[in-house]
Amino acid sequence: MTTLFKMAALAPALLLGGCLSLGGKVPESLLTLTPTAMAPAGNTAGSQSNALAMVEFDAPSSVDVTRVPVQMSDTELAYLKDAVWVEKPARLFRRLIAETIRSRSGRVVIDGDDPGVLATDRLQGTLRQFGYDVPTSSVVLVFDAVRNGEGSAVNTRRFEARVSGVSADVASVGPALNQAANEVAGQIADWVG
Repeated sequence: MTTLFKMAALAPALLLGGCLSLGGKVPESLLTLTPTAMAPAGNTAGSQSNALAMVEFDAPSSVDVTRVPVQMSDTELAYLKDAVWVEKPARLFRRLIAETIRSRSGRVVIDGDDPGVLATDRLQGTLRQFGYDVPTSSVVLVFDAVRNGEGSAVNTRRFEARVSGVSADVASVGPALNQAANEVAGQIADWVG
């Protein structure tokens, strides 16, 4: 009877064990974006009218993953082997832009999942492309930015950066995407002032 009781007690654990994966192939490293300039430590003061809220960026399904998309042709997409982002690229890119604006302008930049309601100036957009292009051996970043203008006006602008002559491997694509992201972040920082 005790053997039957022990087996009954172990049954849920055995069933649950089939649903869990405690391992799996872990990537050798993860990719991230690093700003070329950082705002100094300390407090930043500003007014509500000068604060900038970074609203969550959108991305198409091909980019809204932790893999690096590879455009094989006009109609064929793959993902770069062993290239994995630490989190989705739109979030990484938003943080990079926020830090770039802080370091260049000294503005109060509110970045997060709940960007301050007090900021009247808002930046949002869509990360359209963020990957490797096989036909041109380059990384490509395309971002459509949207921000409020005077009164009820809306300002939009497309930003793009390409880094050519990049090999299709993680060691080359990761730094090239970081370079392209910093280039576009600088252009956006100039645009928002």
